[in-house]
Amino acid sequence: MLTILFDGIAYGMLLFILAVGLSVTMGLMNFINLAHGAFAMAGGYLTVVLMQRFQVPFLVCLPLAFAATALLGAVMEHTLYRHMYKKPHLDQVLFSIGLAFMSVSSVDYFMGSQQQIMQLPEWLRGRTELLDGALGMGHYRLFIIAVCAALTVGLQYVLAKTRFGSRLRASVDDARVAAGLGIRVNLIFAATFAMGSGLAGLGGALGAEVLGLDPTFPLKFMVYFLIVVAVGGTSSITGPLWAALLLGIADVAGKYYMPKLGSFIVYSLMIAILIWRPQGLFVRKGGR
Repeated sequence: MLTILFDGIAYGMLLFILAVGLSVTMGLMNFINLAHGAFAMAGGYLTVVLMQRFQVPFLVCLPLAFAATALLGAVMEHTLYRHMYKKPHLDQVLFSIGLAFMSVSSVDYFMGSQQQIMQLPEWLRGRTELLDGALGMGHYRLFIIAVCAALTVGLQYVLAKTRFGSRLRASVDDARVAAGLGIRVNLIFAATFAMGSGLAGLGGALGAEVLGLDPTFPLKFMVYFLIVVAVGGTSSITGPLWAALLLGIADVAGKYYMPKLGSFIVYSLMIAILIWRPQGLFVRKGGR
């Protein structure tokens, strides 16, 4: 039971890092980006290629995955996404899901349809047993929890304590007033989009071994990202974090105890929470 709880927490923390960028774009920028998983896939494939073909160490690949996908996000935000911000949500959905299918086809063409195998460093492959075997902690999952916890604290600090965070909140609450005060709203949103894309790429790099990596990744986990955002709410970091942890624990426990009803348990939990709190677990008023 403790091992299932531990694995569920690790899975949930990974889902949070993968989905938090979508929470930012939907909640703060009021943009529905269903191609968010494509950035995660890009980070995962970049890590696999760097490790397999160029023997780049795993710990070096992680910041490279973040930086590369953040740069990709910044370029796409400036050239494509920015023109869709004021469009109706249906147009945003069609636009972004089209990008998701294009990314799937592109990766399938260039990399093949087979699932990628990532060889972890030796020090991350072990497992530690505690409490006479009642708690088994995989070293890699422990590493994921530590990295994701540090990222969560850092992200919360940036959004709540820094000048960038205050300017972002001002831009979200009233873009016109913020612009009138000299805040470069477009630049703030571009940096926010890039940061969210970078976090998705980092999550993809971390999750390639746990979640599996193939060209269908953006479509396979799109619903999970949306569940984290819908249940947790789109106006805080705390809500998606708790939602991701609930989803991770429920999914791991459901697949362990009732494999045929695993998805049913997850969706039932989502429906119950949304009936109780339709706006998500934590809500802060404001939006672009």
